[in-house]
Amino acid sequence: MTQVYYNSWLKKYKQPFGAMIEGDRVSFSINVSTKDVEYVQLIIHKENGLKGKETYQMQPNNEGDYQFSYTLDQGKGLYYYYFIIQPKWDKTIFYGAEKESHGGEGVNYYEEHFVKPYQLTCFEQADPAPEWYREAVFYQIFPDRFFNGNEDEHVNQPKKNTFIYGRHDDEPMYIKNAKGEVIRWDFQGGNLLGIMKKIPYLKDLGINAVYLNPIFEANSNHRYDTGDYLAIDGILGDEIEFKELVERLHENGMRLVLDGVFNHVGRNSRYFNENGQYGKAIGASQNKNSPYYHWFTFTEYPKEYKAWWGVKDLPEVNKENQTFQTFIYGEKNSVLTKWNELGVDGWRLDVADELPDFFIQGIRHNLNQYSEKVLIGEVWEDASNKIAYNHRREYILGNGLHGVMNYPFKEDIIALLQRGKSPEEVAENMTVLKENYPKDILFNNLNNLGTHDTERILTIFNEDKGKTITAFALMTMLPGVPCLYYGDEAGLTGEKDPENRKYYPWGKEDLLLLKGFKEWIQIRRTSEVLQKGEFVPFYTKDLFGVLRFFEKEIAVYIVNPTLETKIVQKADFCFTCDISEERKKQFLSLDYGEISAGSGGVFFLQ
Repeated sequence: MTQVYYNSWLKKYKQPFGAMIEGDRVSFSINVSTKDVEYVQLIIHKENGLKGKETYQMQPNNEGDYQFSYTLDQGKGLYYYYFIIQPKWDKTIFYGAEKESHGGEGVNYYEEHFVKPYQLTCFEQADPAPEWYREAVFYQIFPDRFFNGNEDEHVNQPKKNTFIYGRHDDEPMYIKNAKGEVIRWDFQGGNLLGIMKKIPYLKDLGINAVYLNPIFEANSNHRYDTGDYLAIDGILGDEIEFKELVERLHENGMRLVLDGVFNHVGRNSRYFNENGQYGKAIGASQNKNSPYYHWFTFTEYPKEYKAWWGVKDLPEVNKENQTFQTFIYGEKNSVLTKWNELGVDGWRLDVADELPDFFIQGIRHNLNQYSEKVLIGEVWEDASNKIAYNHRREYILGNGLHGVMNYPFKEDIIALLQRGKSPEEVAENMTVLKENYPKDILFNNLNNLGTHDTERILTIFNEDKGKTITAFALMTMLPGVPCLYYGDEAGLTGEKDPENRKYYPWGKEDLLLLKGFKEWIQIRRTSEVLQKGEFVPFYTKDLFGVLRFFEKEIAVYIVNPTLETKIVQKADFCFTCDISEERKKQFLSLDYGEISAGSGGVFFLQ
């Protein structure tokens, strides 16, 4: 029986590894066990390409390998390929990927229409982020819940029809009506002055970049219902305090990234203004002659309109509207221009999948007019092959996002430590992203273990502090930029919104967690190999490991998620992709010893 083997993660079979720049040439090689073969073909097509399905005869060498080199000459996008092997005496073999968009070893198929092709990502150009970003450890702050900097803790400009908690350790809650709509928003009074006053804390923790949830005028505590893009929410402070915050952060070697919410606005915003709080003639809902009327899609004026996921509180903006585009990212007098000129260092785009590629490119063009700005998108899946609204997204293929929020890494870290996935599965999943993403994107992704949208990491692990610290350690070891959700290092717990948005427990921090997080932040900040080094995952039946190397440095972290202490047997380690003999020798020279059960890890930096 004819045996066939191909592995897109090994250079023997595909060079170069991973995503490639348009116009480059890729070499394929597939091994066939018998010489009694009529032909071996490479079948390749670019999605929506002009050439359609291309068929190429592969040429044999003396080792049973069939080879062909292909030029990516149809521009950026996704190319898909598989192989056809026609033995002289057996039926036709179609060789493709085992899973959709999943590389590595493939499988045989015997009917062509069942074949899952391999994915090859082709991007426009290298797109490194600013140097400061690659060296950053971020701290995500939900402003209302971090710290009130007023001496008497009074709340700045309390909002109408809201309530303020009696104590900072109160559990978060909403008051909702029968439809499940929030009718009384809750506030703790955290503000910009509070963030300024806690800069020494952040600096001592090792943080050198801050990502803020929305700070612009809005009705809610989360402010994803923007009321005015050009004004700071009064409960947080004012523009003078914002300028001072930017200056103070920069003076302390820290950067600031803001949350850009450009897909939708608030129902009671200046632009929609359903309740008339901005004036009875202002806003699309009040006046068909409003300059904002054509920003929105009304089906029955003024009560029925297109809203984000049908949430009436969040009318969706038509991103095709040129007036809106100019307002958000025009070169003069736009939202981005105003805040960029006040010194912000970048933006995180909320619901990036809802923003057309041309809109994201417009935002990026604005940022490119300034030095060292970064653009990150909220994407929850593999961003290389994401389809949103029946459209294949190209936001990581050049002139778009620098990177995305790396939820897949988070899911694998958690699944590994909860024993929901084997070490081999996790290593393979991480290699899939390594292969599918342009290298710069992989290193620019914002890695997280929790955000305002997810359960607290300590809650996920049933308050197991050892697993929580190990998870954070793994995140700091992986390529990408670590981002810590405020309070995770202090022991905050909570399910999804609103429980994950508690006030920071000042004076009541969990000192064991704080110490562990601080140590790993220090390791990341001082290790060039963790900021820039090549990345190879490895595994045994029971253990998972991360290998990073840069110039002469090497860093290794091995995790034992089982319930028993394990003795490291280096001969058992499997690497998902190639490493040089020199690196392998360096790796094997280290003395790993035993690794304790459950949440144990062993770290080497050499």
